[in-house]
Amino acid sequence: MYMKKVLVTGSSGFIGMHLSKRLLSEGYKVVGIDNLNDYYSVNLKRYRTELLKSNYNYSMNICNLEDYSAIEKVFKANQFECVINLAAQAGVRYSIENPRAYIDSNIVGFLNILECCRHYEIPHLIYASSSSVYGANEKVPFSIHDNVDHPMSLYAATKKSNELMAHAYSSLYNLPVTGLRFFTVYGPYGRPDMAYFLFAKAIKSGKPIKIFNYGKMQRDFTYIDDIVEGIVRLIKKEPPKPNDSWNRQTADPASSYAPYRLFNIGNNRPVELEYMISLMEKYMDKEAQREYLPMQQGDVPITYADVDDLMDYIGFKPKVSIEDGLQSFVEWFKEYEKIC
Repeated sequence: MYMKKVLVTGSSGFIGMHLSKRLLSEGYKVVGIDNLNDYYSVNLKRYRTELLKSNYNYSMNICNLEDYSAIEKVFKANQFECVINLAAQAGVRYSIENPRAYIDSNIVGFLNILECCRHYEIPHLIYASSSSVYGANEKVPFSIHDNVDHPMSLYAATKKSNELMAHAYSSLYNLPVTGLRFFTVYGPYGRPDMAYFLFAKAIKSGKPIKIFNYGKMQRDFTYIDDIVEGIVRLIKKEPPKPNDSWNRQTADPASSYAPYRLFNIGNNRPVELEYMISLMEKYMDKEAQREYLPMQQGDVPITYADVDDLMDYIGFKPKVSIEDGLQSFVEWFKEYEKIC
């Protein structure tokens, strides 16, 4: 029986590991790329990698996206039905401290993925964008039909650039591409630099948690299983086709005359950080020490995803509540802390 083969970049990352694990469980062959960098715990990345390597249908390549020759070797040695690009230098705040890392990985690296998809005639490229592209937009919920021309961090600018680069390749080379704007993904095996993970560590150790904008923050927390379900449905769906009714006068950013689509993938229910912290206290059975601080540079007060287009396209919208999702994370966190 022929098994479909997909490439997942960032396969040792949070979303990449969960997606790869799901695809392997459904009988796909998964080829992973990751550089295992030290932006956060390499041990956690190796831990995720070991979970995947136990499946003989998974193979791993350790290399940087910006190393074109290494990336091309992976494409040359395989015939992929789909490429899912999740690898990126993440983090809004770190982009202020180390901007060059974002250009190398998110711009040069993504160009290399586009070039390989073009030359090796990949049927469908799905890539990660971010809710951060909405930047200074204040109209909520954030809609893929709105322009996003005012990024507030270099990270956001690189993700917006990815969307533009993907459209150019879709237009020039008829490459089917789908961009996904992720909204605050959380859950087991998550990124230690994310607020919910930092809060859990601080509560456990009895240290103050830093709450920015004096607690007046809302986030559209999206549980990892919902993110994975959305991506898997897109992999199984026919790749995007040109939209023949696309109007060049109004120029809707969400679709195109080229085989190009954009979607938000978020929970569609913003949660106040104070409520999230109260849940964390409940599940950890320990009170948090709070330190209220002003808004950080590059941050926004609210994220809120309009997911109607995603629902219409794949018949699915994220559904895991913050109560259930955070409880699952805390249960995992307690076990992970024992062994790490």
